[in-house]
Amino acid sequence: MNSITYTRGAALPHILAQRIAILDGAMGTMIQRYKLSEADYRGERFKAHPKDLKGNNDLLQITKPAVISEIHEQYLAAGADIIETNTFSATSVAQDDYGLGAAAREINLAAARLAREACDKFSSADKPRFVAGALGPTPRTASISPDVNDPAARNVTFDELRAAYKEQAQALLDGGCDLFLVETIFDTLNAKAAIFALDELMEETGERLPVIISGTVTDASGRILSGQTVSAFWHSVRHARPLAVGLNCALGATLMRPYIEELSKVAGDTFVSCYPNAGLPNPMSDTGFDETPQITGSLLEEFAKAGFLNIAGGCCGTTPEHIAEIAQRVGRYQPRCRHGGVFSSLLAA
Repeated sequence: MNSITYTRGAALPHILAQRIAILDGAMGTMIQRYKLSEADYRGERFKAHPKDLKGNNDLLQITKPAVISEIHEQYLAAGADIIETNTFSATSVAQDDYGLGAAAREINLAAARLAREACDKFSSADKPRFVAGALGPTPRTASISPDVNDPAARNVTFDELRAAYKEQAQALLDGGCDLFLVETIFDTLNAKAAIFALDELMEETGERLPVIISGTVTDASGRILSGQTVSAFWHSVRHARPLAVGLNCALGATLMRPYIEELSKVAGDTFVSCYPNAGLPNPMSDTGFDETPQITGSLLEEFAKAGFLNIAGGCCGTTPEHIAEIAQRVGRYQPRCRHGGVFSSLLAA
């Protein structure tokens, strides 16, 4: 299904067929280590901004670019093949909450350029590095009412989401990304708006980039927040012909296992990605989550051994130490075969 001629990221399909590629880990967890203040988030540029900006991590590529570059480089040094742009909440829809919707293009463009510079610094002929332009879910949902007393109410429309995602994607493209990552999907209709925007953009520009789509199973029900099972989710987005489909966030690897196994079986004609949280939240931990790098690494190694994976990485609570451990452990196994097969064997030492 993925016989697409890509104008960027063309090497990725070949890499994913040969080995398990490594995605980076959490950005927010790493930013917390810097203990940045409100003044740090504001910088000189937004010193007089009327709203609080602390916590708007996407703004840091403008006000604290050295921090973002340093985090990218730590993940690349740990072995990441793919680096996500720091743009999880960089749509105008999300930035409107901070009164910065008009700065969305600038935020995304700066993020892509920082990630591009880091990847170019670490790339080599035998290990190219790739920039994934990250498109997050937005804080608004097209499928679910924000008002329990009015099931028909919505706080955003499909067209508003499409326009915001297209603006974001254009800036990420202009900044030099190699692929797009529609991630942490809790509402499939939001994801469809992003997919529509990407398709529209690539049709207009003549560029064709790989797209990875990653949903989020929110609890033990095995469904994303808007109600779909993993199988139903896949069938509702497969028309996009993604390079890979996967799951991330919300759950640690232990709880995610049955759902990634299900996805690896039903999505036979595409690659599969998985980047779970570092277990469950734990405020007593340095990262805010339970699992050490060794625990997360051993769990993802089991996924690789079972033949579920083409891309492995980490979400909330993971660090460069987690990614290094994951890379070392899953690197001993063959990647999952597309076209219905889940065959994996230990590589020769």
